[in-house]
Amino acid sequence: MKAKAAILEEFKKPLVIRYVDIPPLLEGGILVKMVSSGICGSDIHMVDGEDPRVPVPIILGHEGVGEIVEINGDKRDLNGEILKKGDLIIWNRGVVCGECYFCKVLKMPYLCENRKIYGINRSFKEYPHLSGAFAEFIILEEKTEILRLSPNTDPNVIVMAGCSGATAVHAIDALEDNLLDKTVVVQGGGPLGIFALSLAKFQGAKNTILITGSSFRKEIAEKIGIDMILDRNTSAEERLNKILDITYGRGADVVIEATGTNKAVPEGLRFLRKGGTYIIAGVASPQEKVPIDFYEVSSKNITIKGVWVSDAEHFKKAVSFVEKHQDLFATLITHKISLDEINYGLDLVRERKAGKVVITY
Repeated sequence: MKAKAAILEEFKKPLVIRYVDIPPLLEGGILVKMVSSGICGSDIHMVDGEDPRVPVPIILGHEGVGEIVEINGDKRDLNGEILKKGDLIIWNRGVVCGECYFCKVLKMPYLCENRKIYGINRSFKEYPHLSGAFAEFIILEEKTEILRLSPNTDPNVIVMAGCSGATAVHAIDALEDNLLDKTVVVQGGGPLGIFALSLAKFQGAKNTILITGSSFRKEIAEKIGIDMILDRNTSAEERLNKILDITYGRGADVVIEATGTNKAVPEGLRFLRKGGTYIIAGVASPQEKVPIDFYEVSSKNITIKGVWVSDAEHFKKAVSFVEKHQDLFATLITHKISLDEINYGLDLVRERKAGKVVITY
């Protein structure tokens, strides 16, 4: 039995469609037929060789929903339900060891020293080969954290919960206080930014503000009820003044970087009020360094917090949130493509001509 897969064989080159053998399952392994996978902005950095975690050749794709074809042994999902053939499932993209210092002592499994990530750091050369979501089938190993989905769940919508959704939950959970009556600014109108603002809005934020230069992302933000949308193509002073105008001259309580670029950070810090919090959630690959005015940081008593990926708790919360608000998140999907169109989909994301691009099988 063979599976069609899109393989990154060389950095900065198009993915190549190959038909590869499906190997036998090891104890605890699960063979899944893909139903939907999502293209993430970080996939572009991986294709371009900017993410040091990525080996080649590799099957990329770390956002996936699929149907169980075969299970070697017994397996339960995060709710304790027994999984069986035919179940529609979504899985946590990271597999942690549960034994290292960060897993066991600090209780921060997202920092696991041995973390394996589907579609990111698992070489096609190594078993089980089918370790990414850009393929007709994927093989999940025994320690994978899984959630069984309701048959009423739209796989094309829920797929975004596995990465941008879970990371956004982590960003909101990292705050020391709730968001009631707060002003939250998000830099970047991709799925991560939209998801973070949606969470802020549903948690009672008084003002939700998005900064984006994309016209169709503005339309998406308007549809989901974001309070203010600031055009990235205006001047930095214009954007700052509009934030000051609605915060009585103080600035935002929380600013979340969801652009994926270091260059957004200096401006984001300026948006904050004294005592505010800046969350860096989108920067997922090494980049050119940017200057920071640390006098501004200290004199305003700013908290800067990095947010790296997510764990099982964030993943489960994100899936639950999207399941409850499927109509809301369906507005983020601008393109549905086939696996054969994968390079077209990557180009759409690279050129910021899409909201969420989903591959259907």
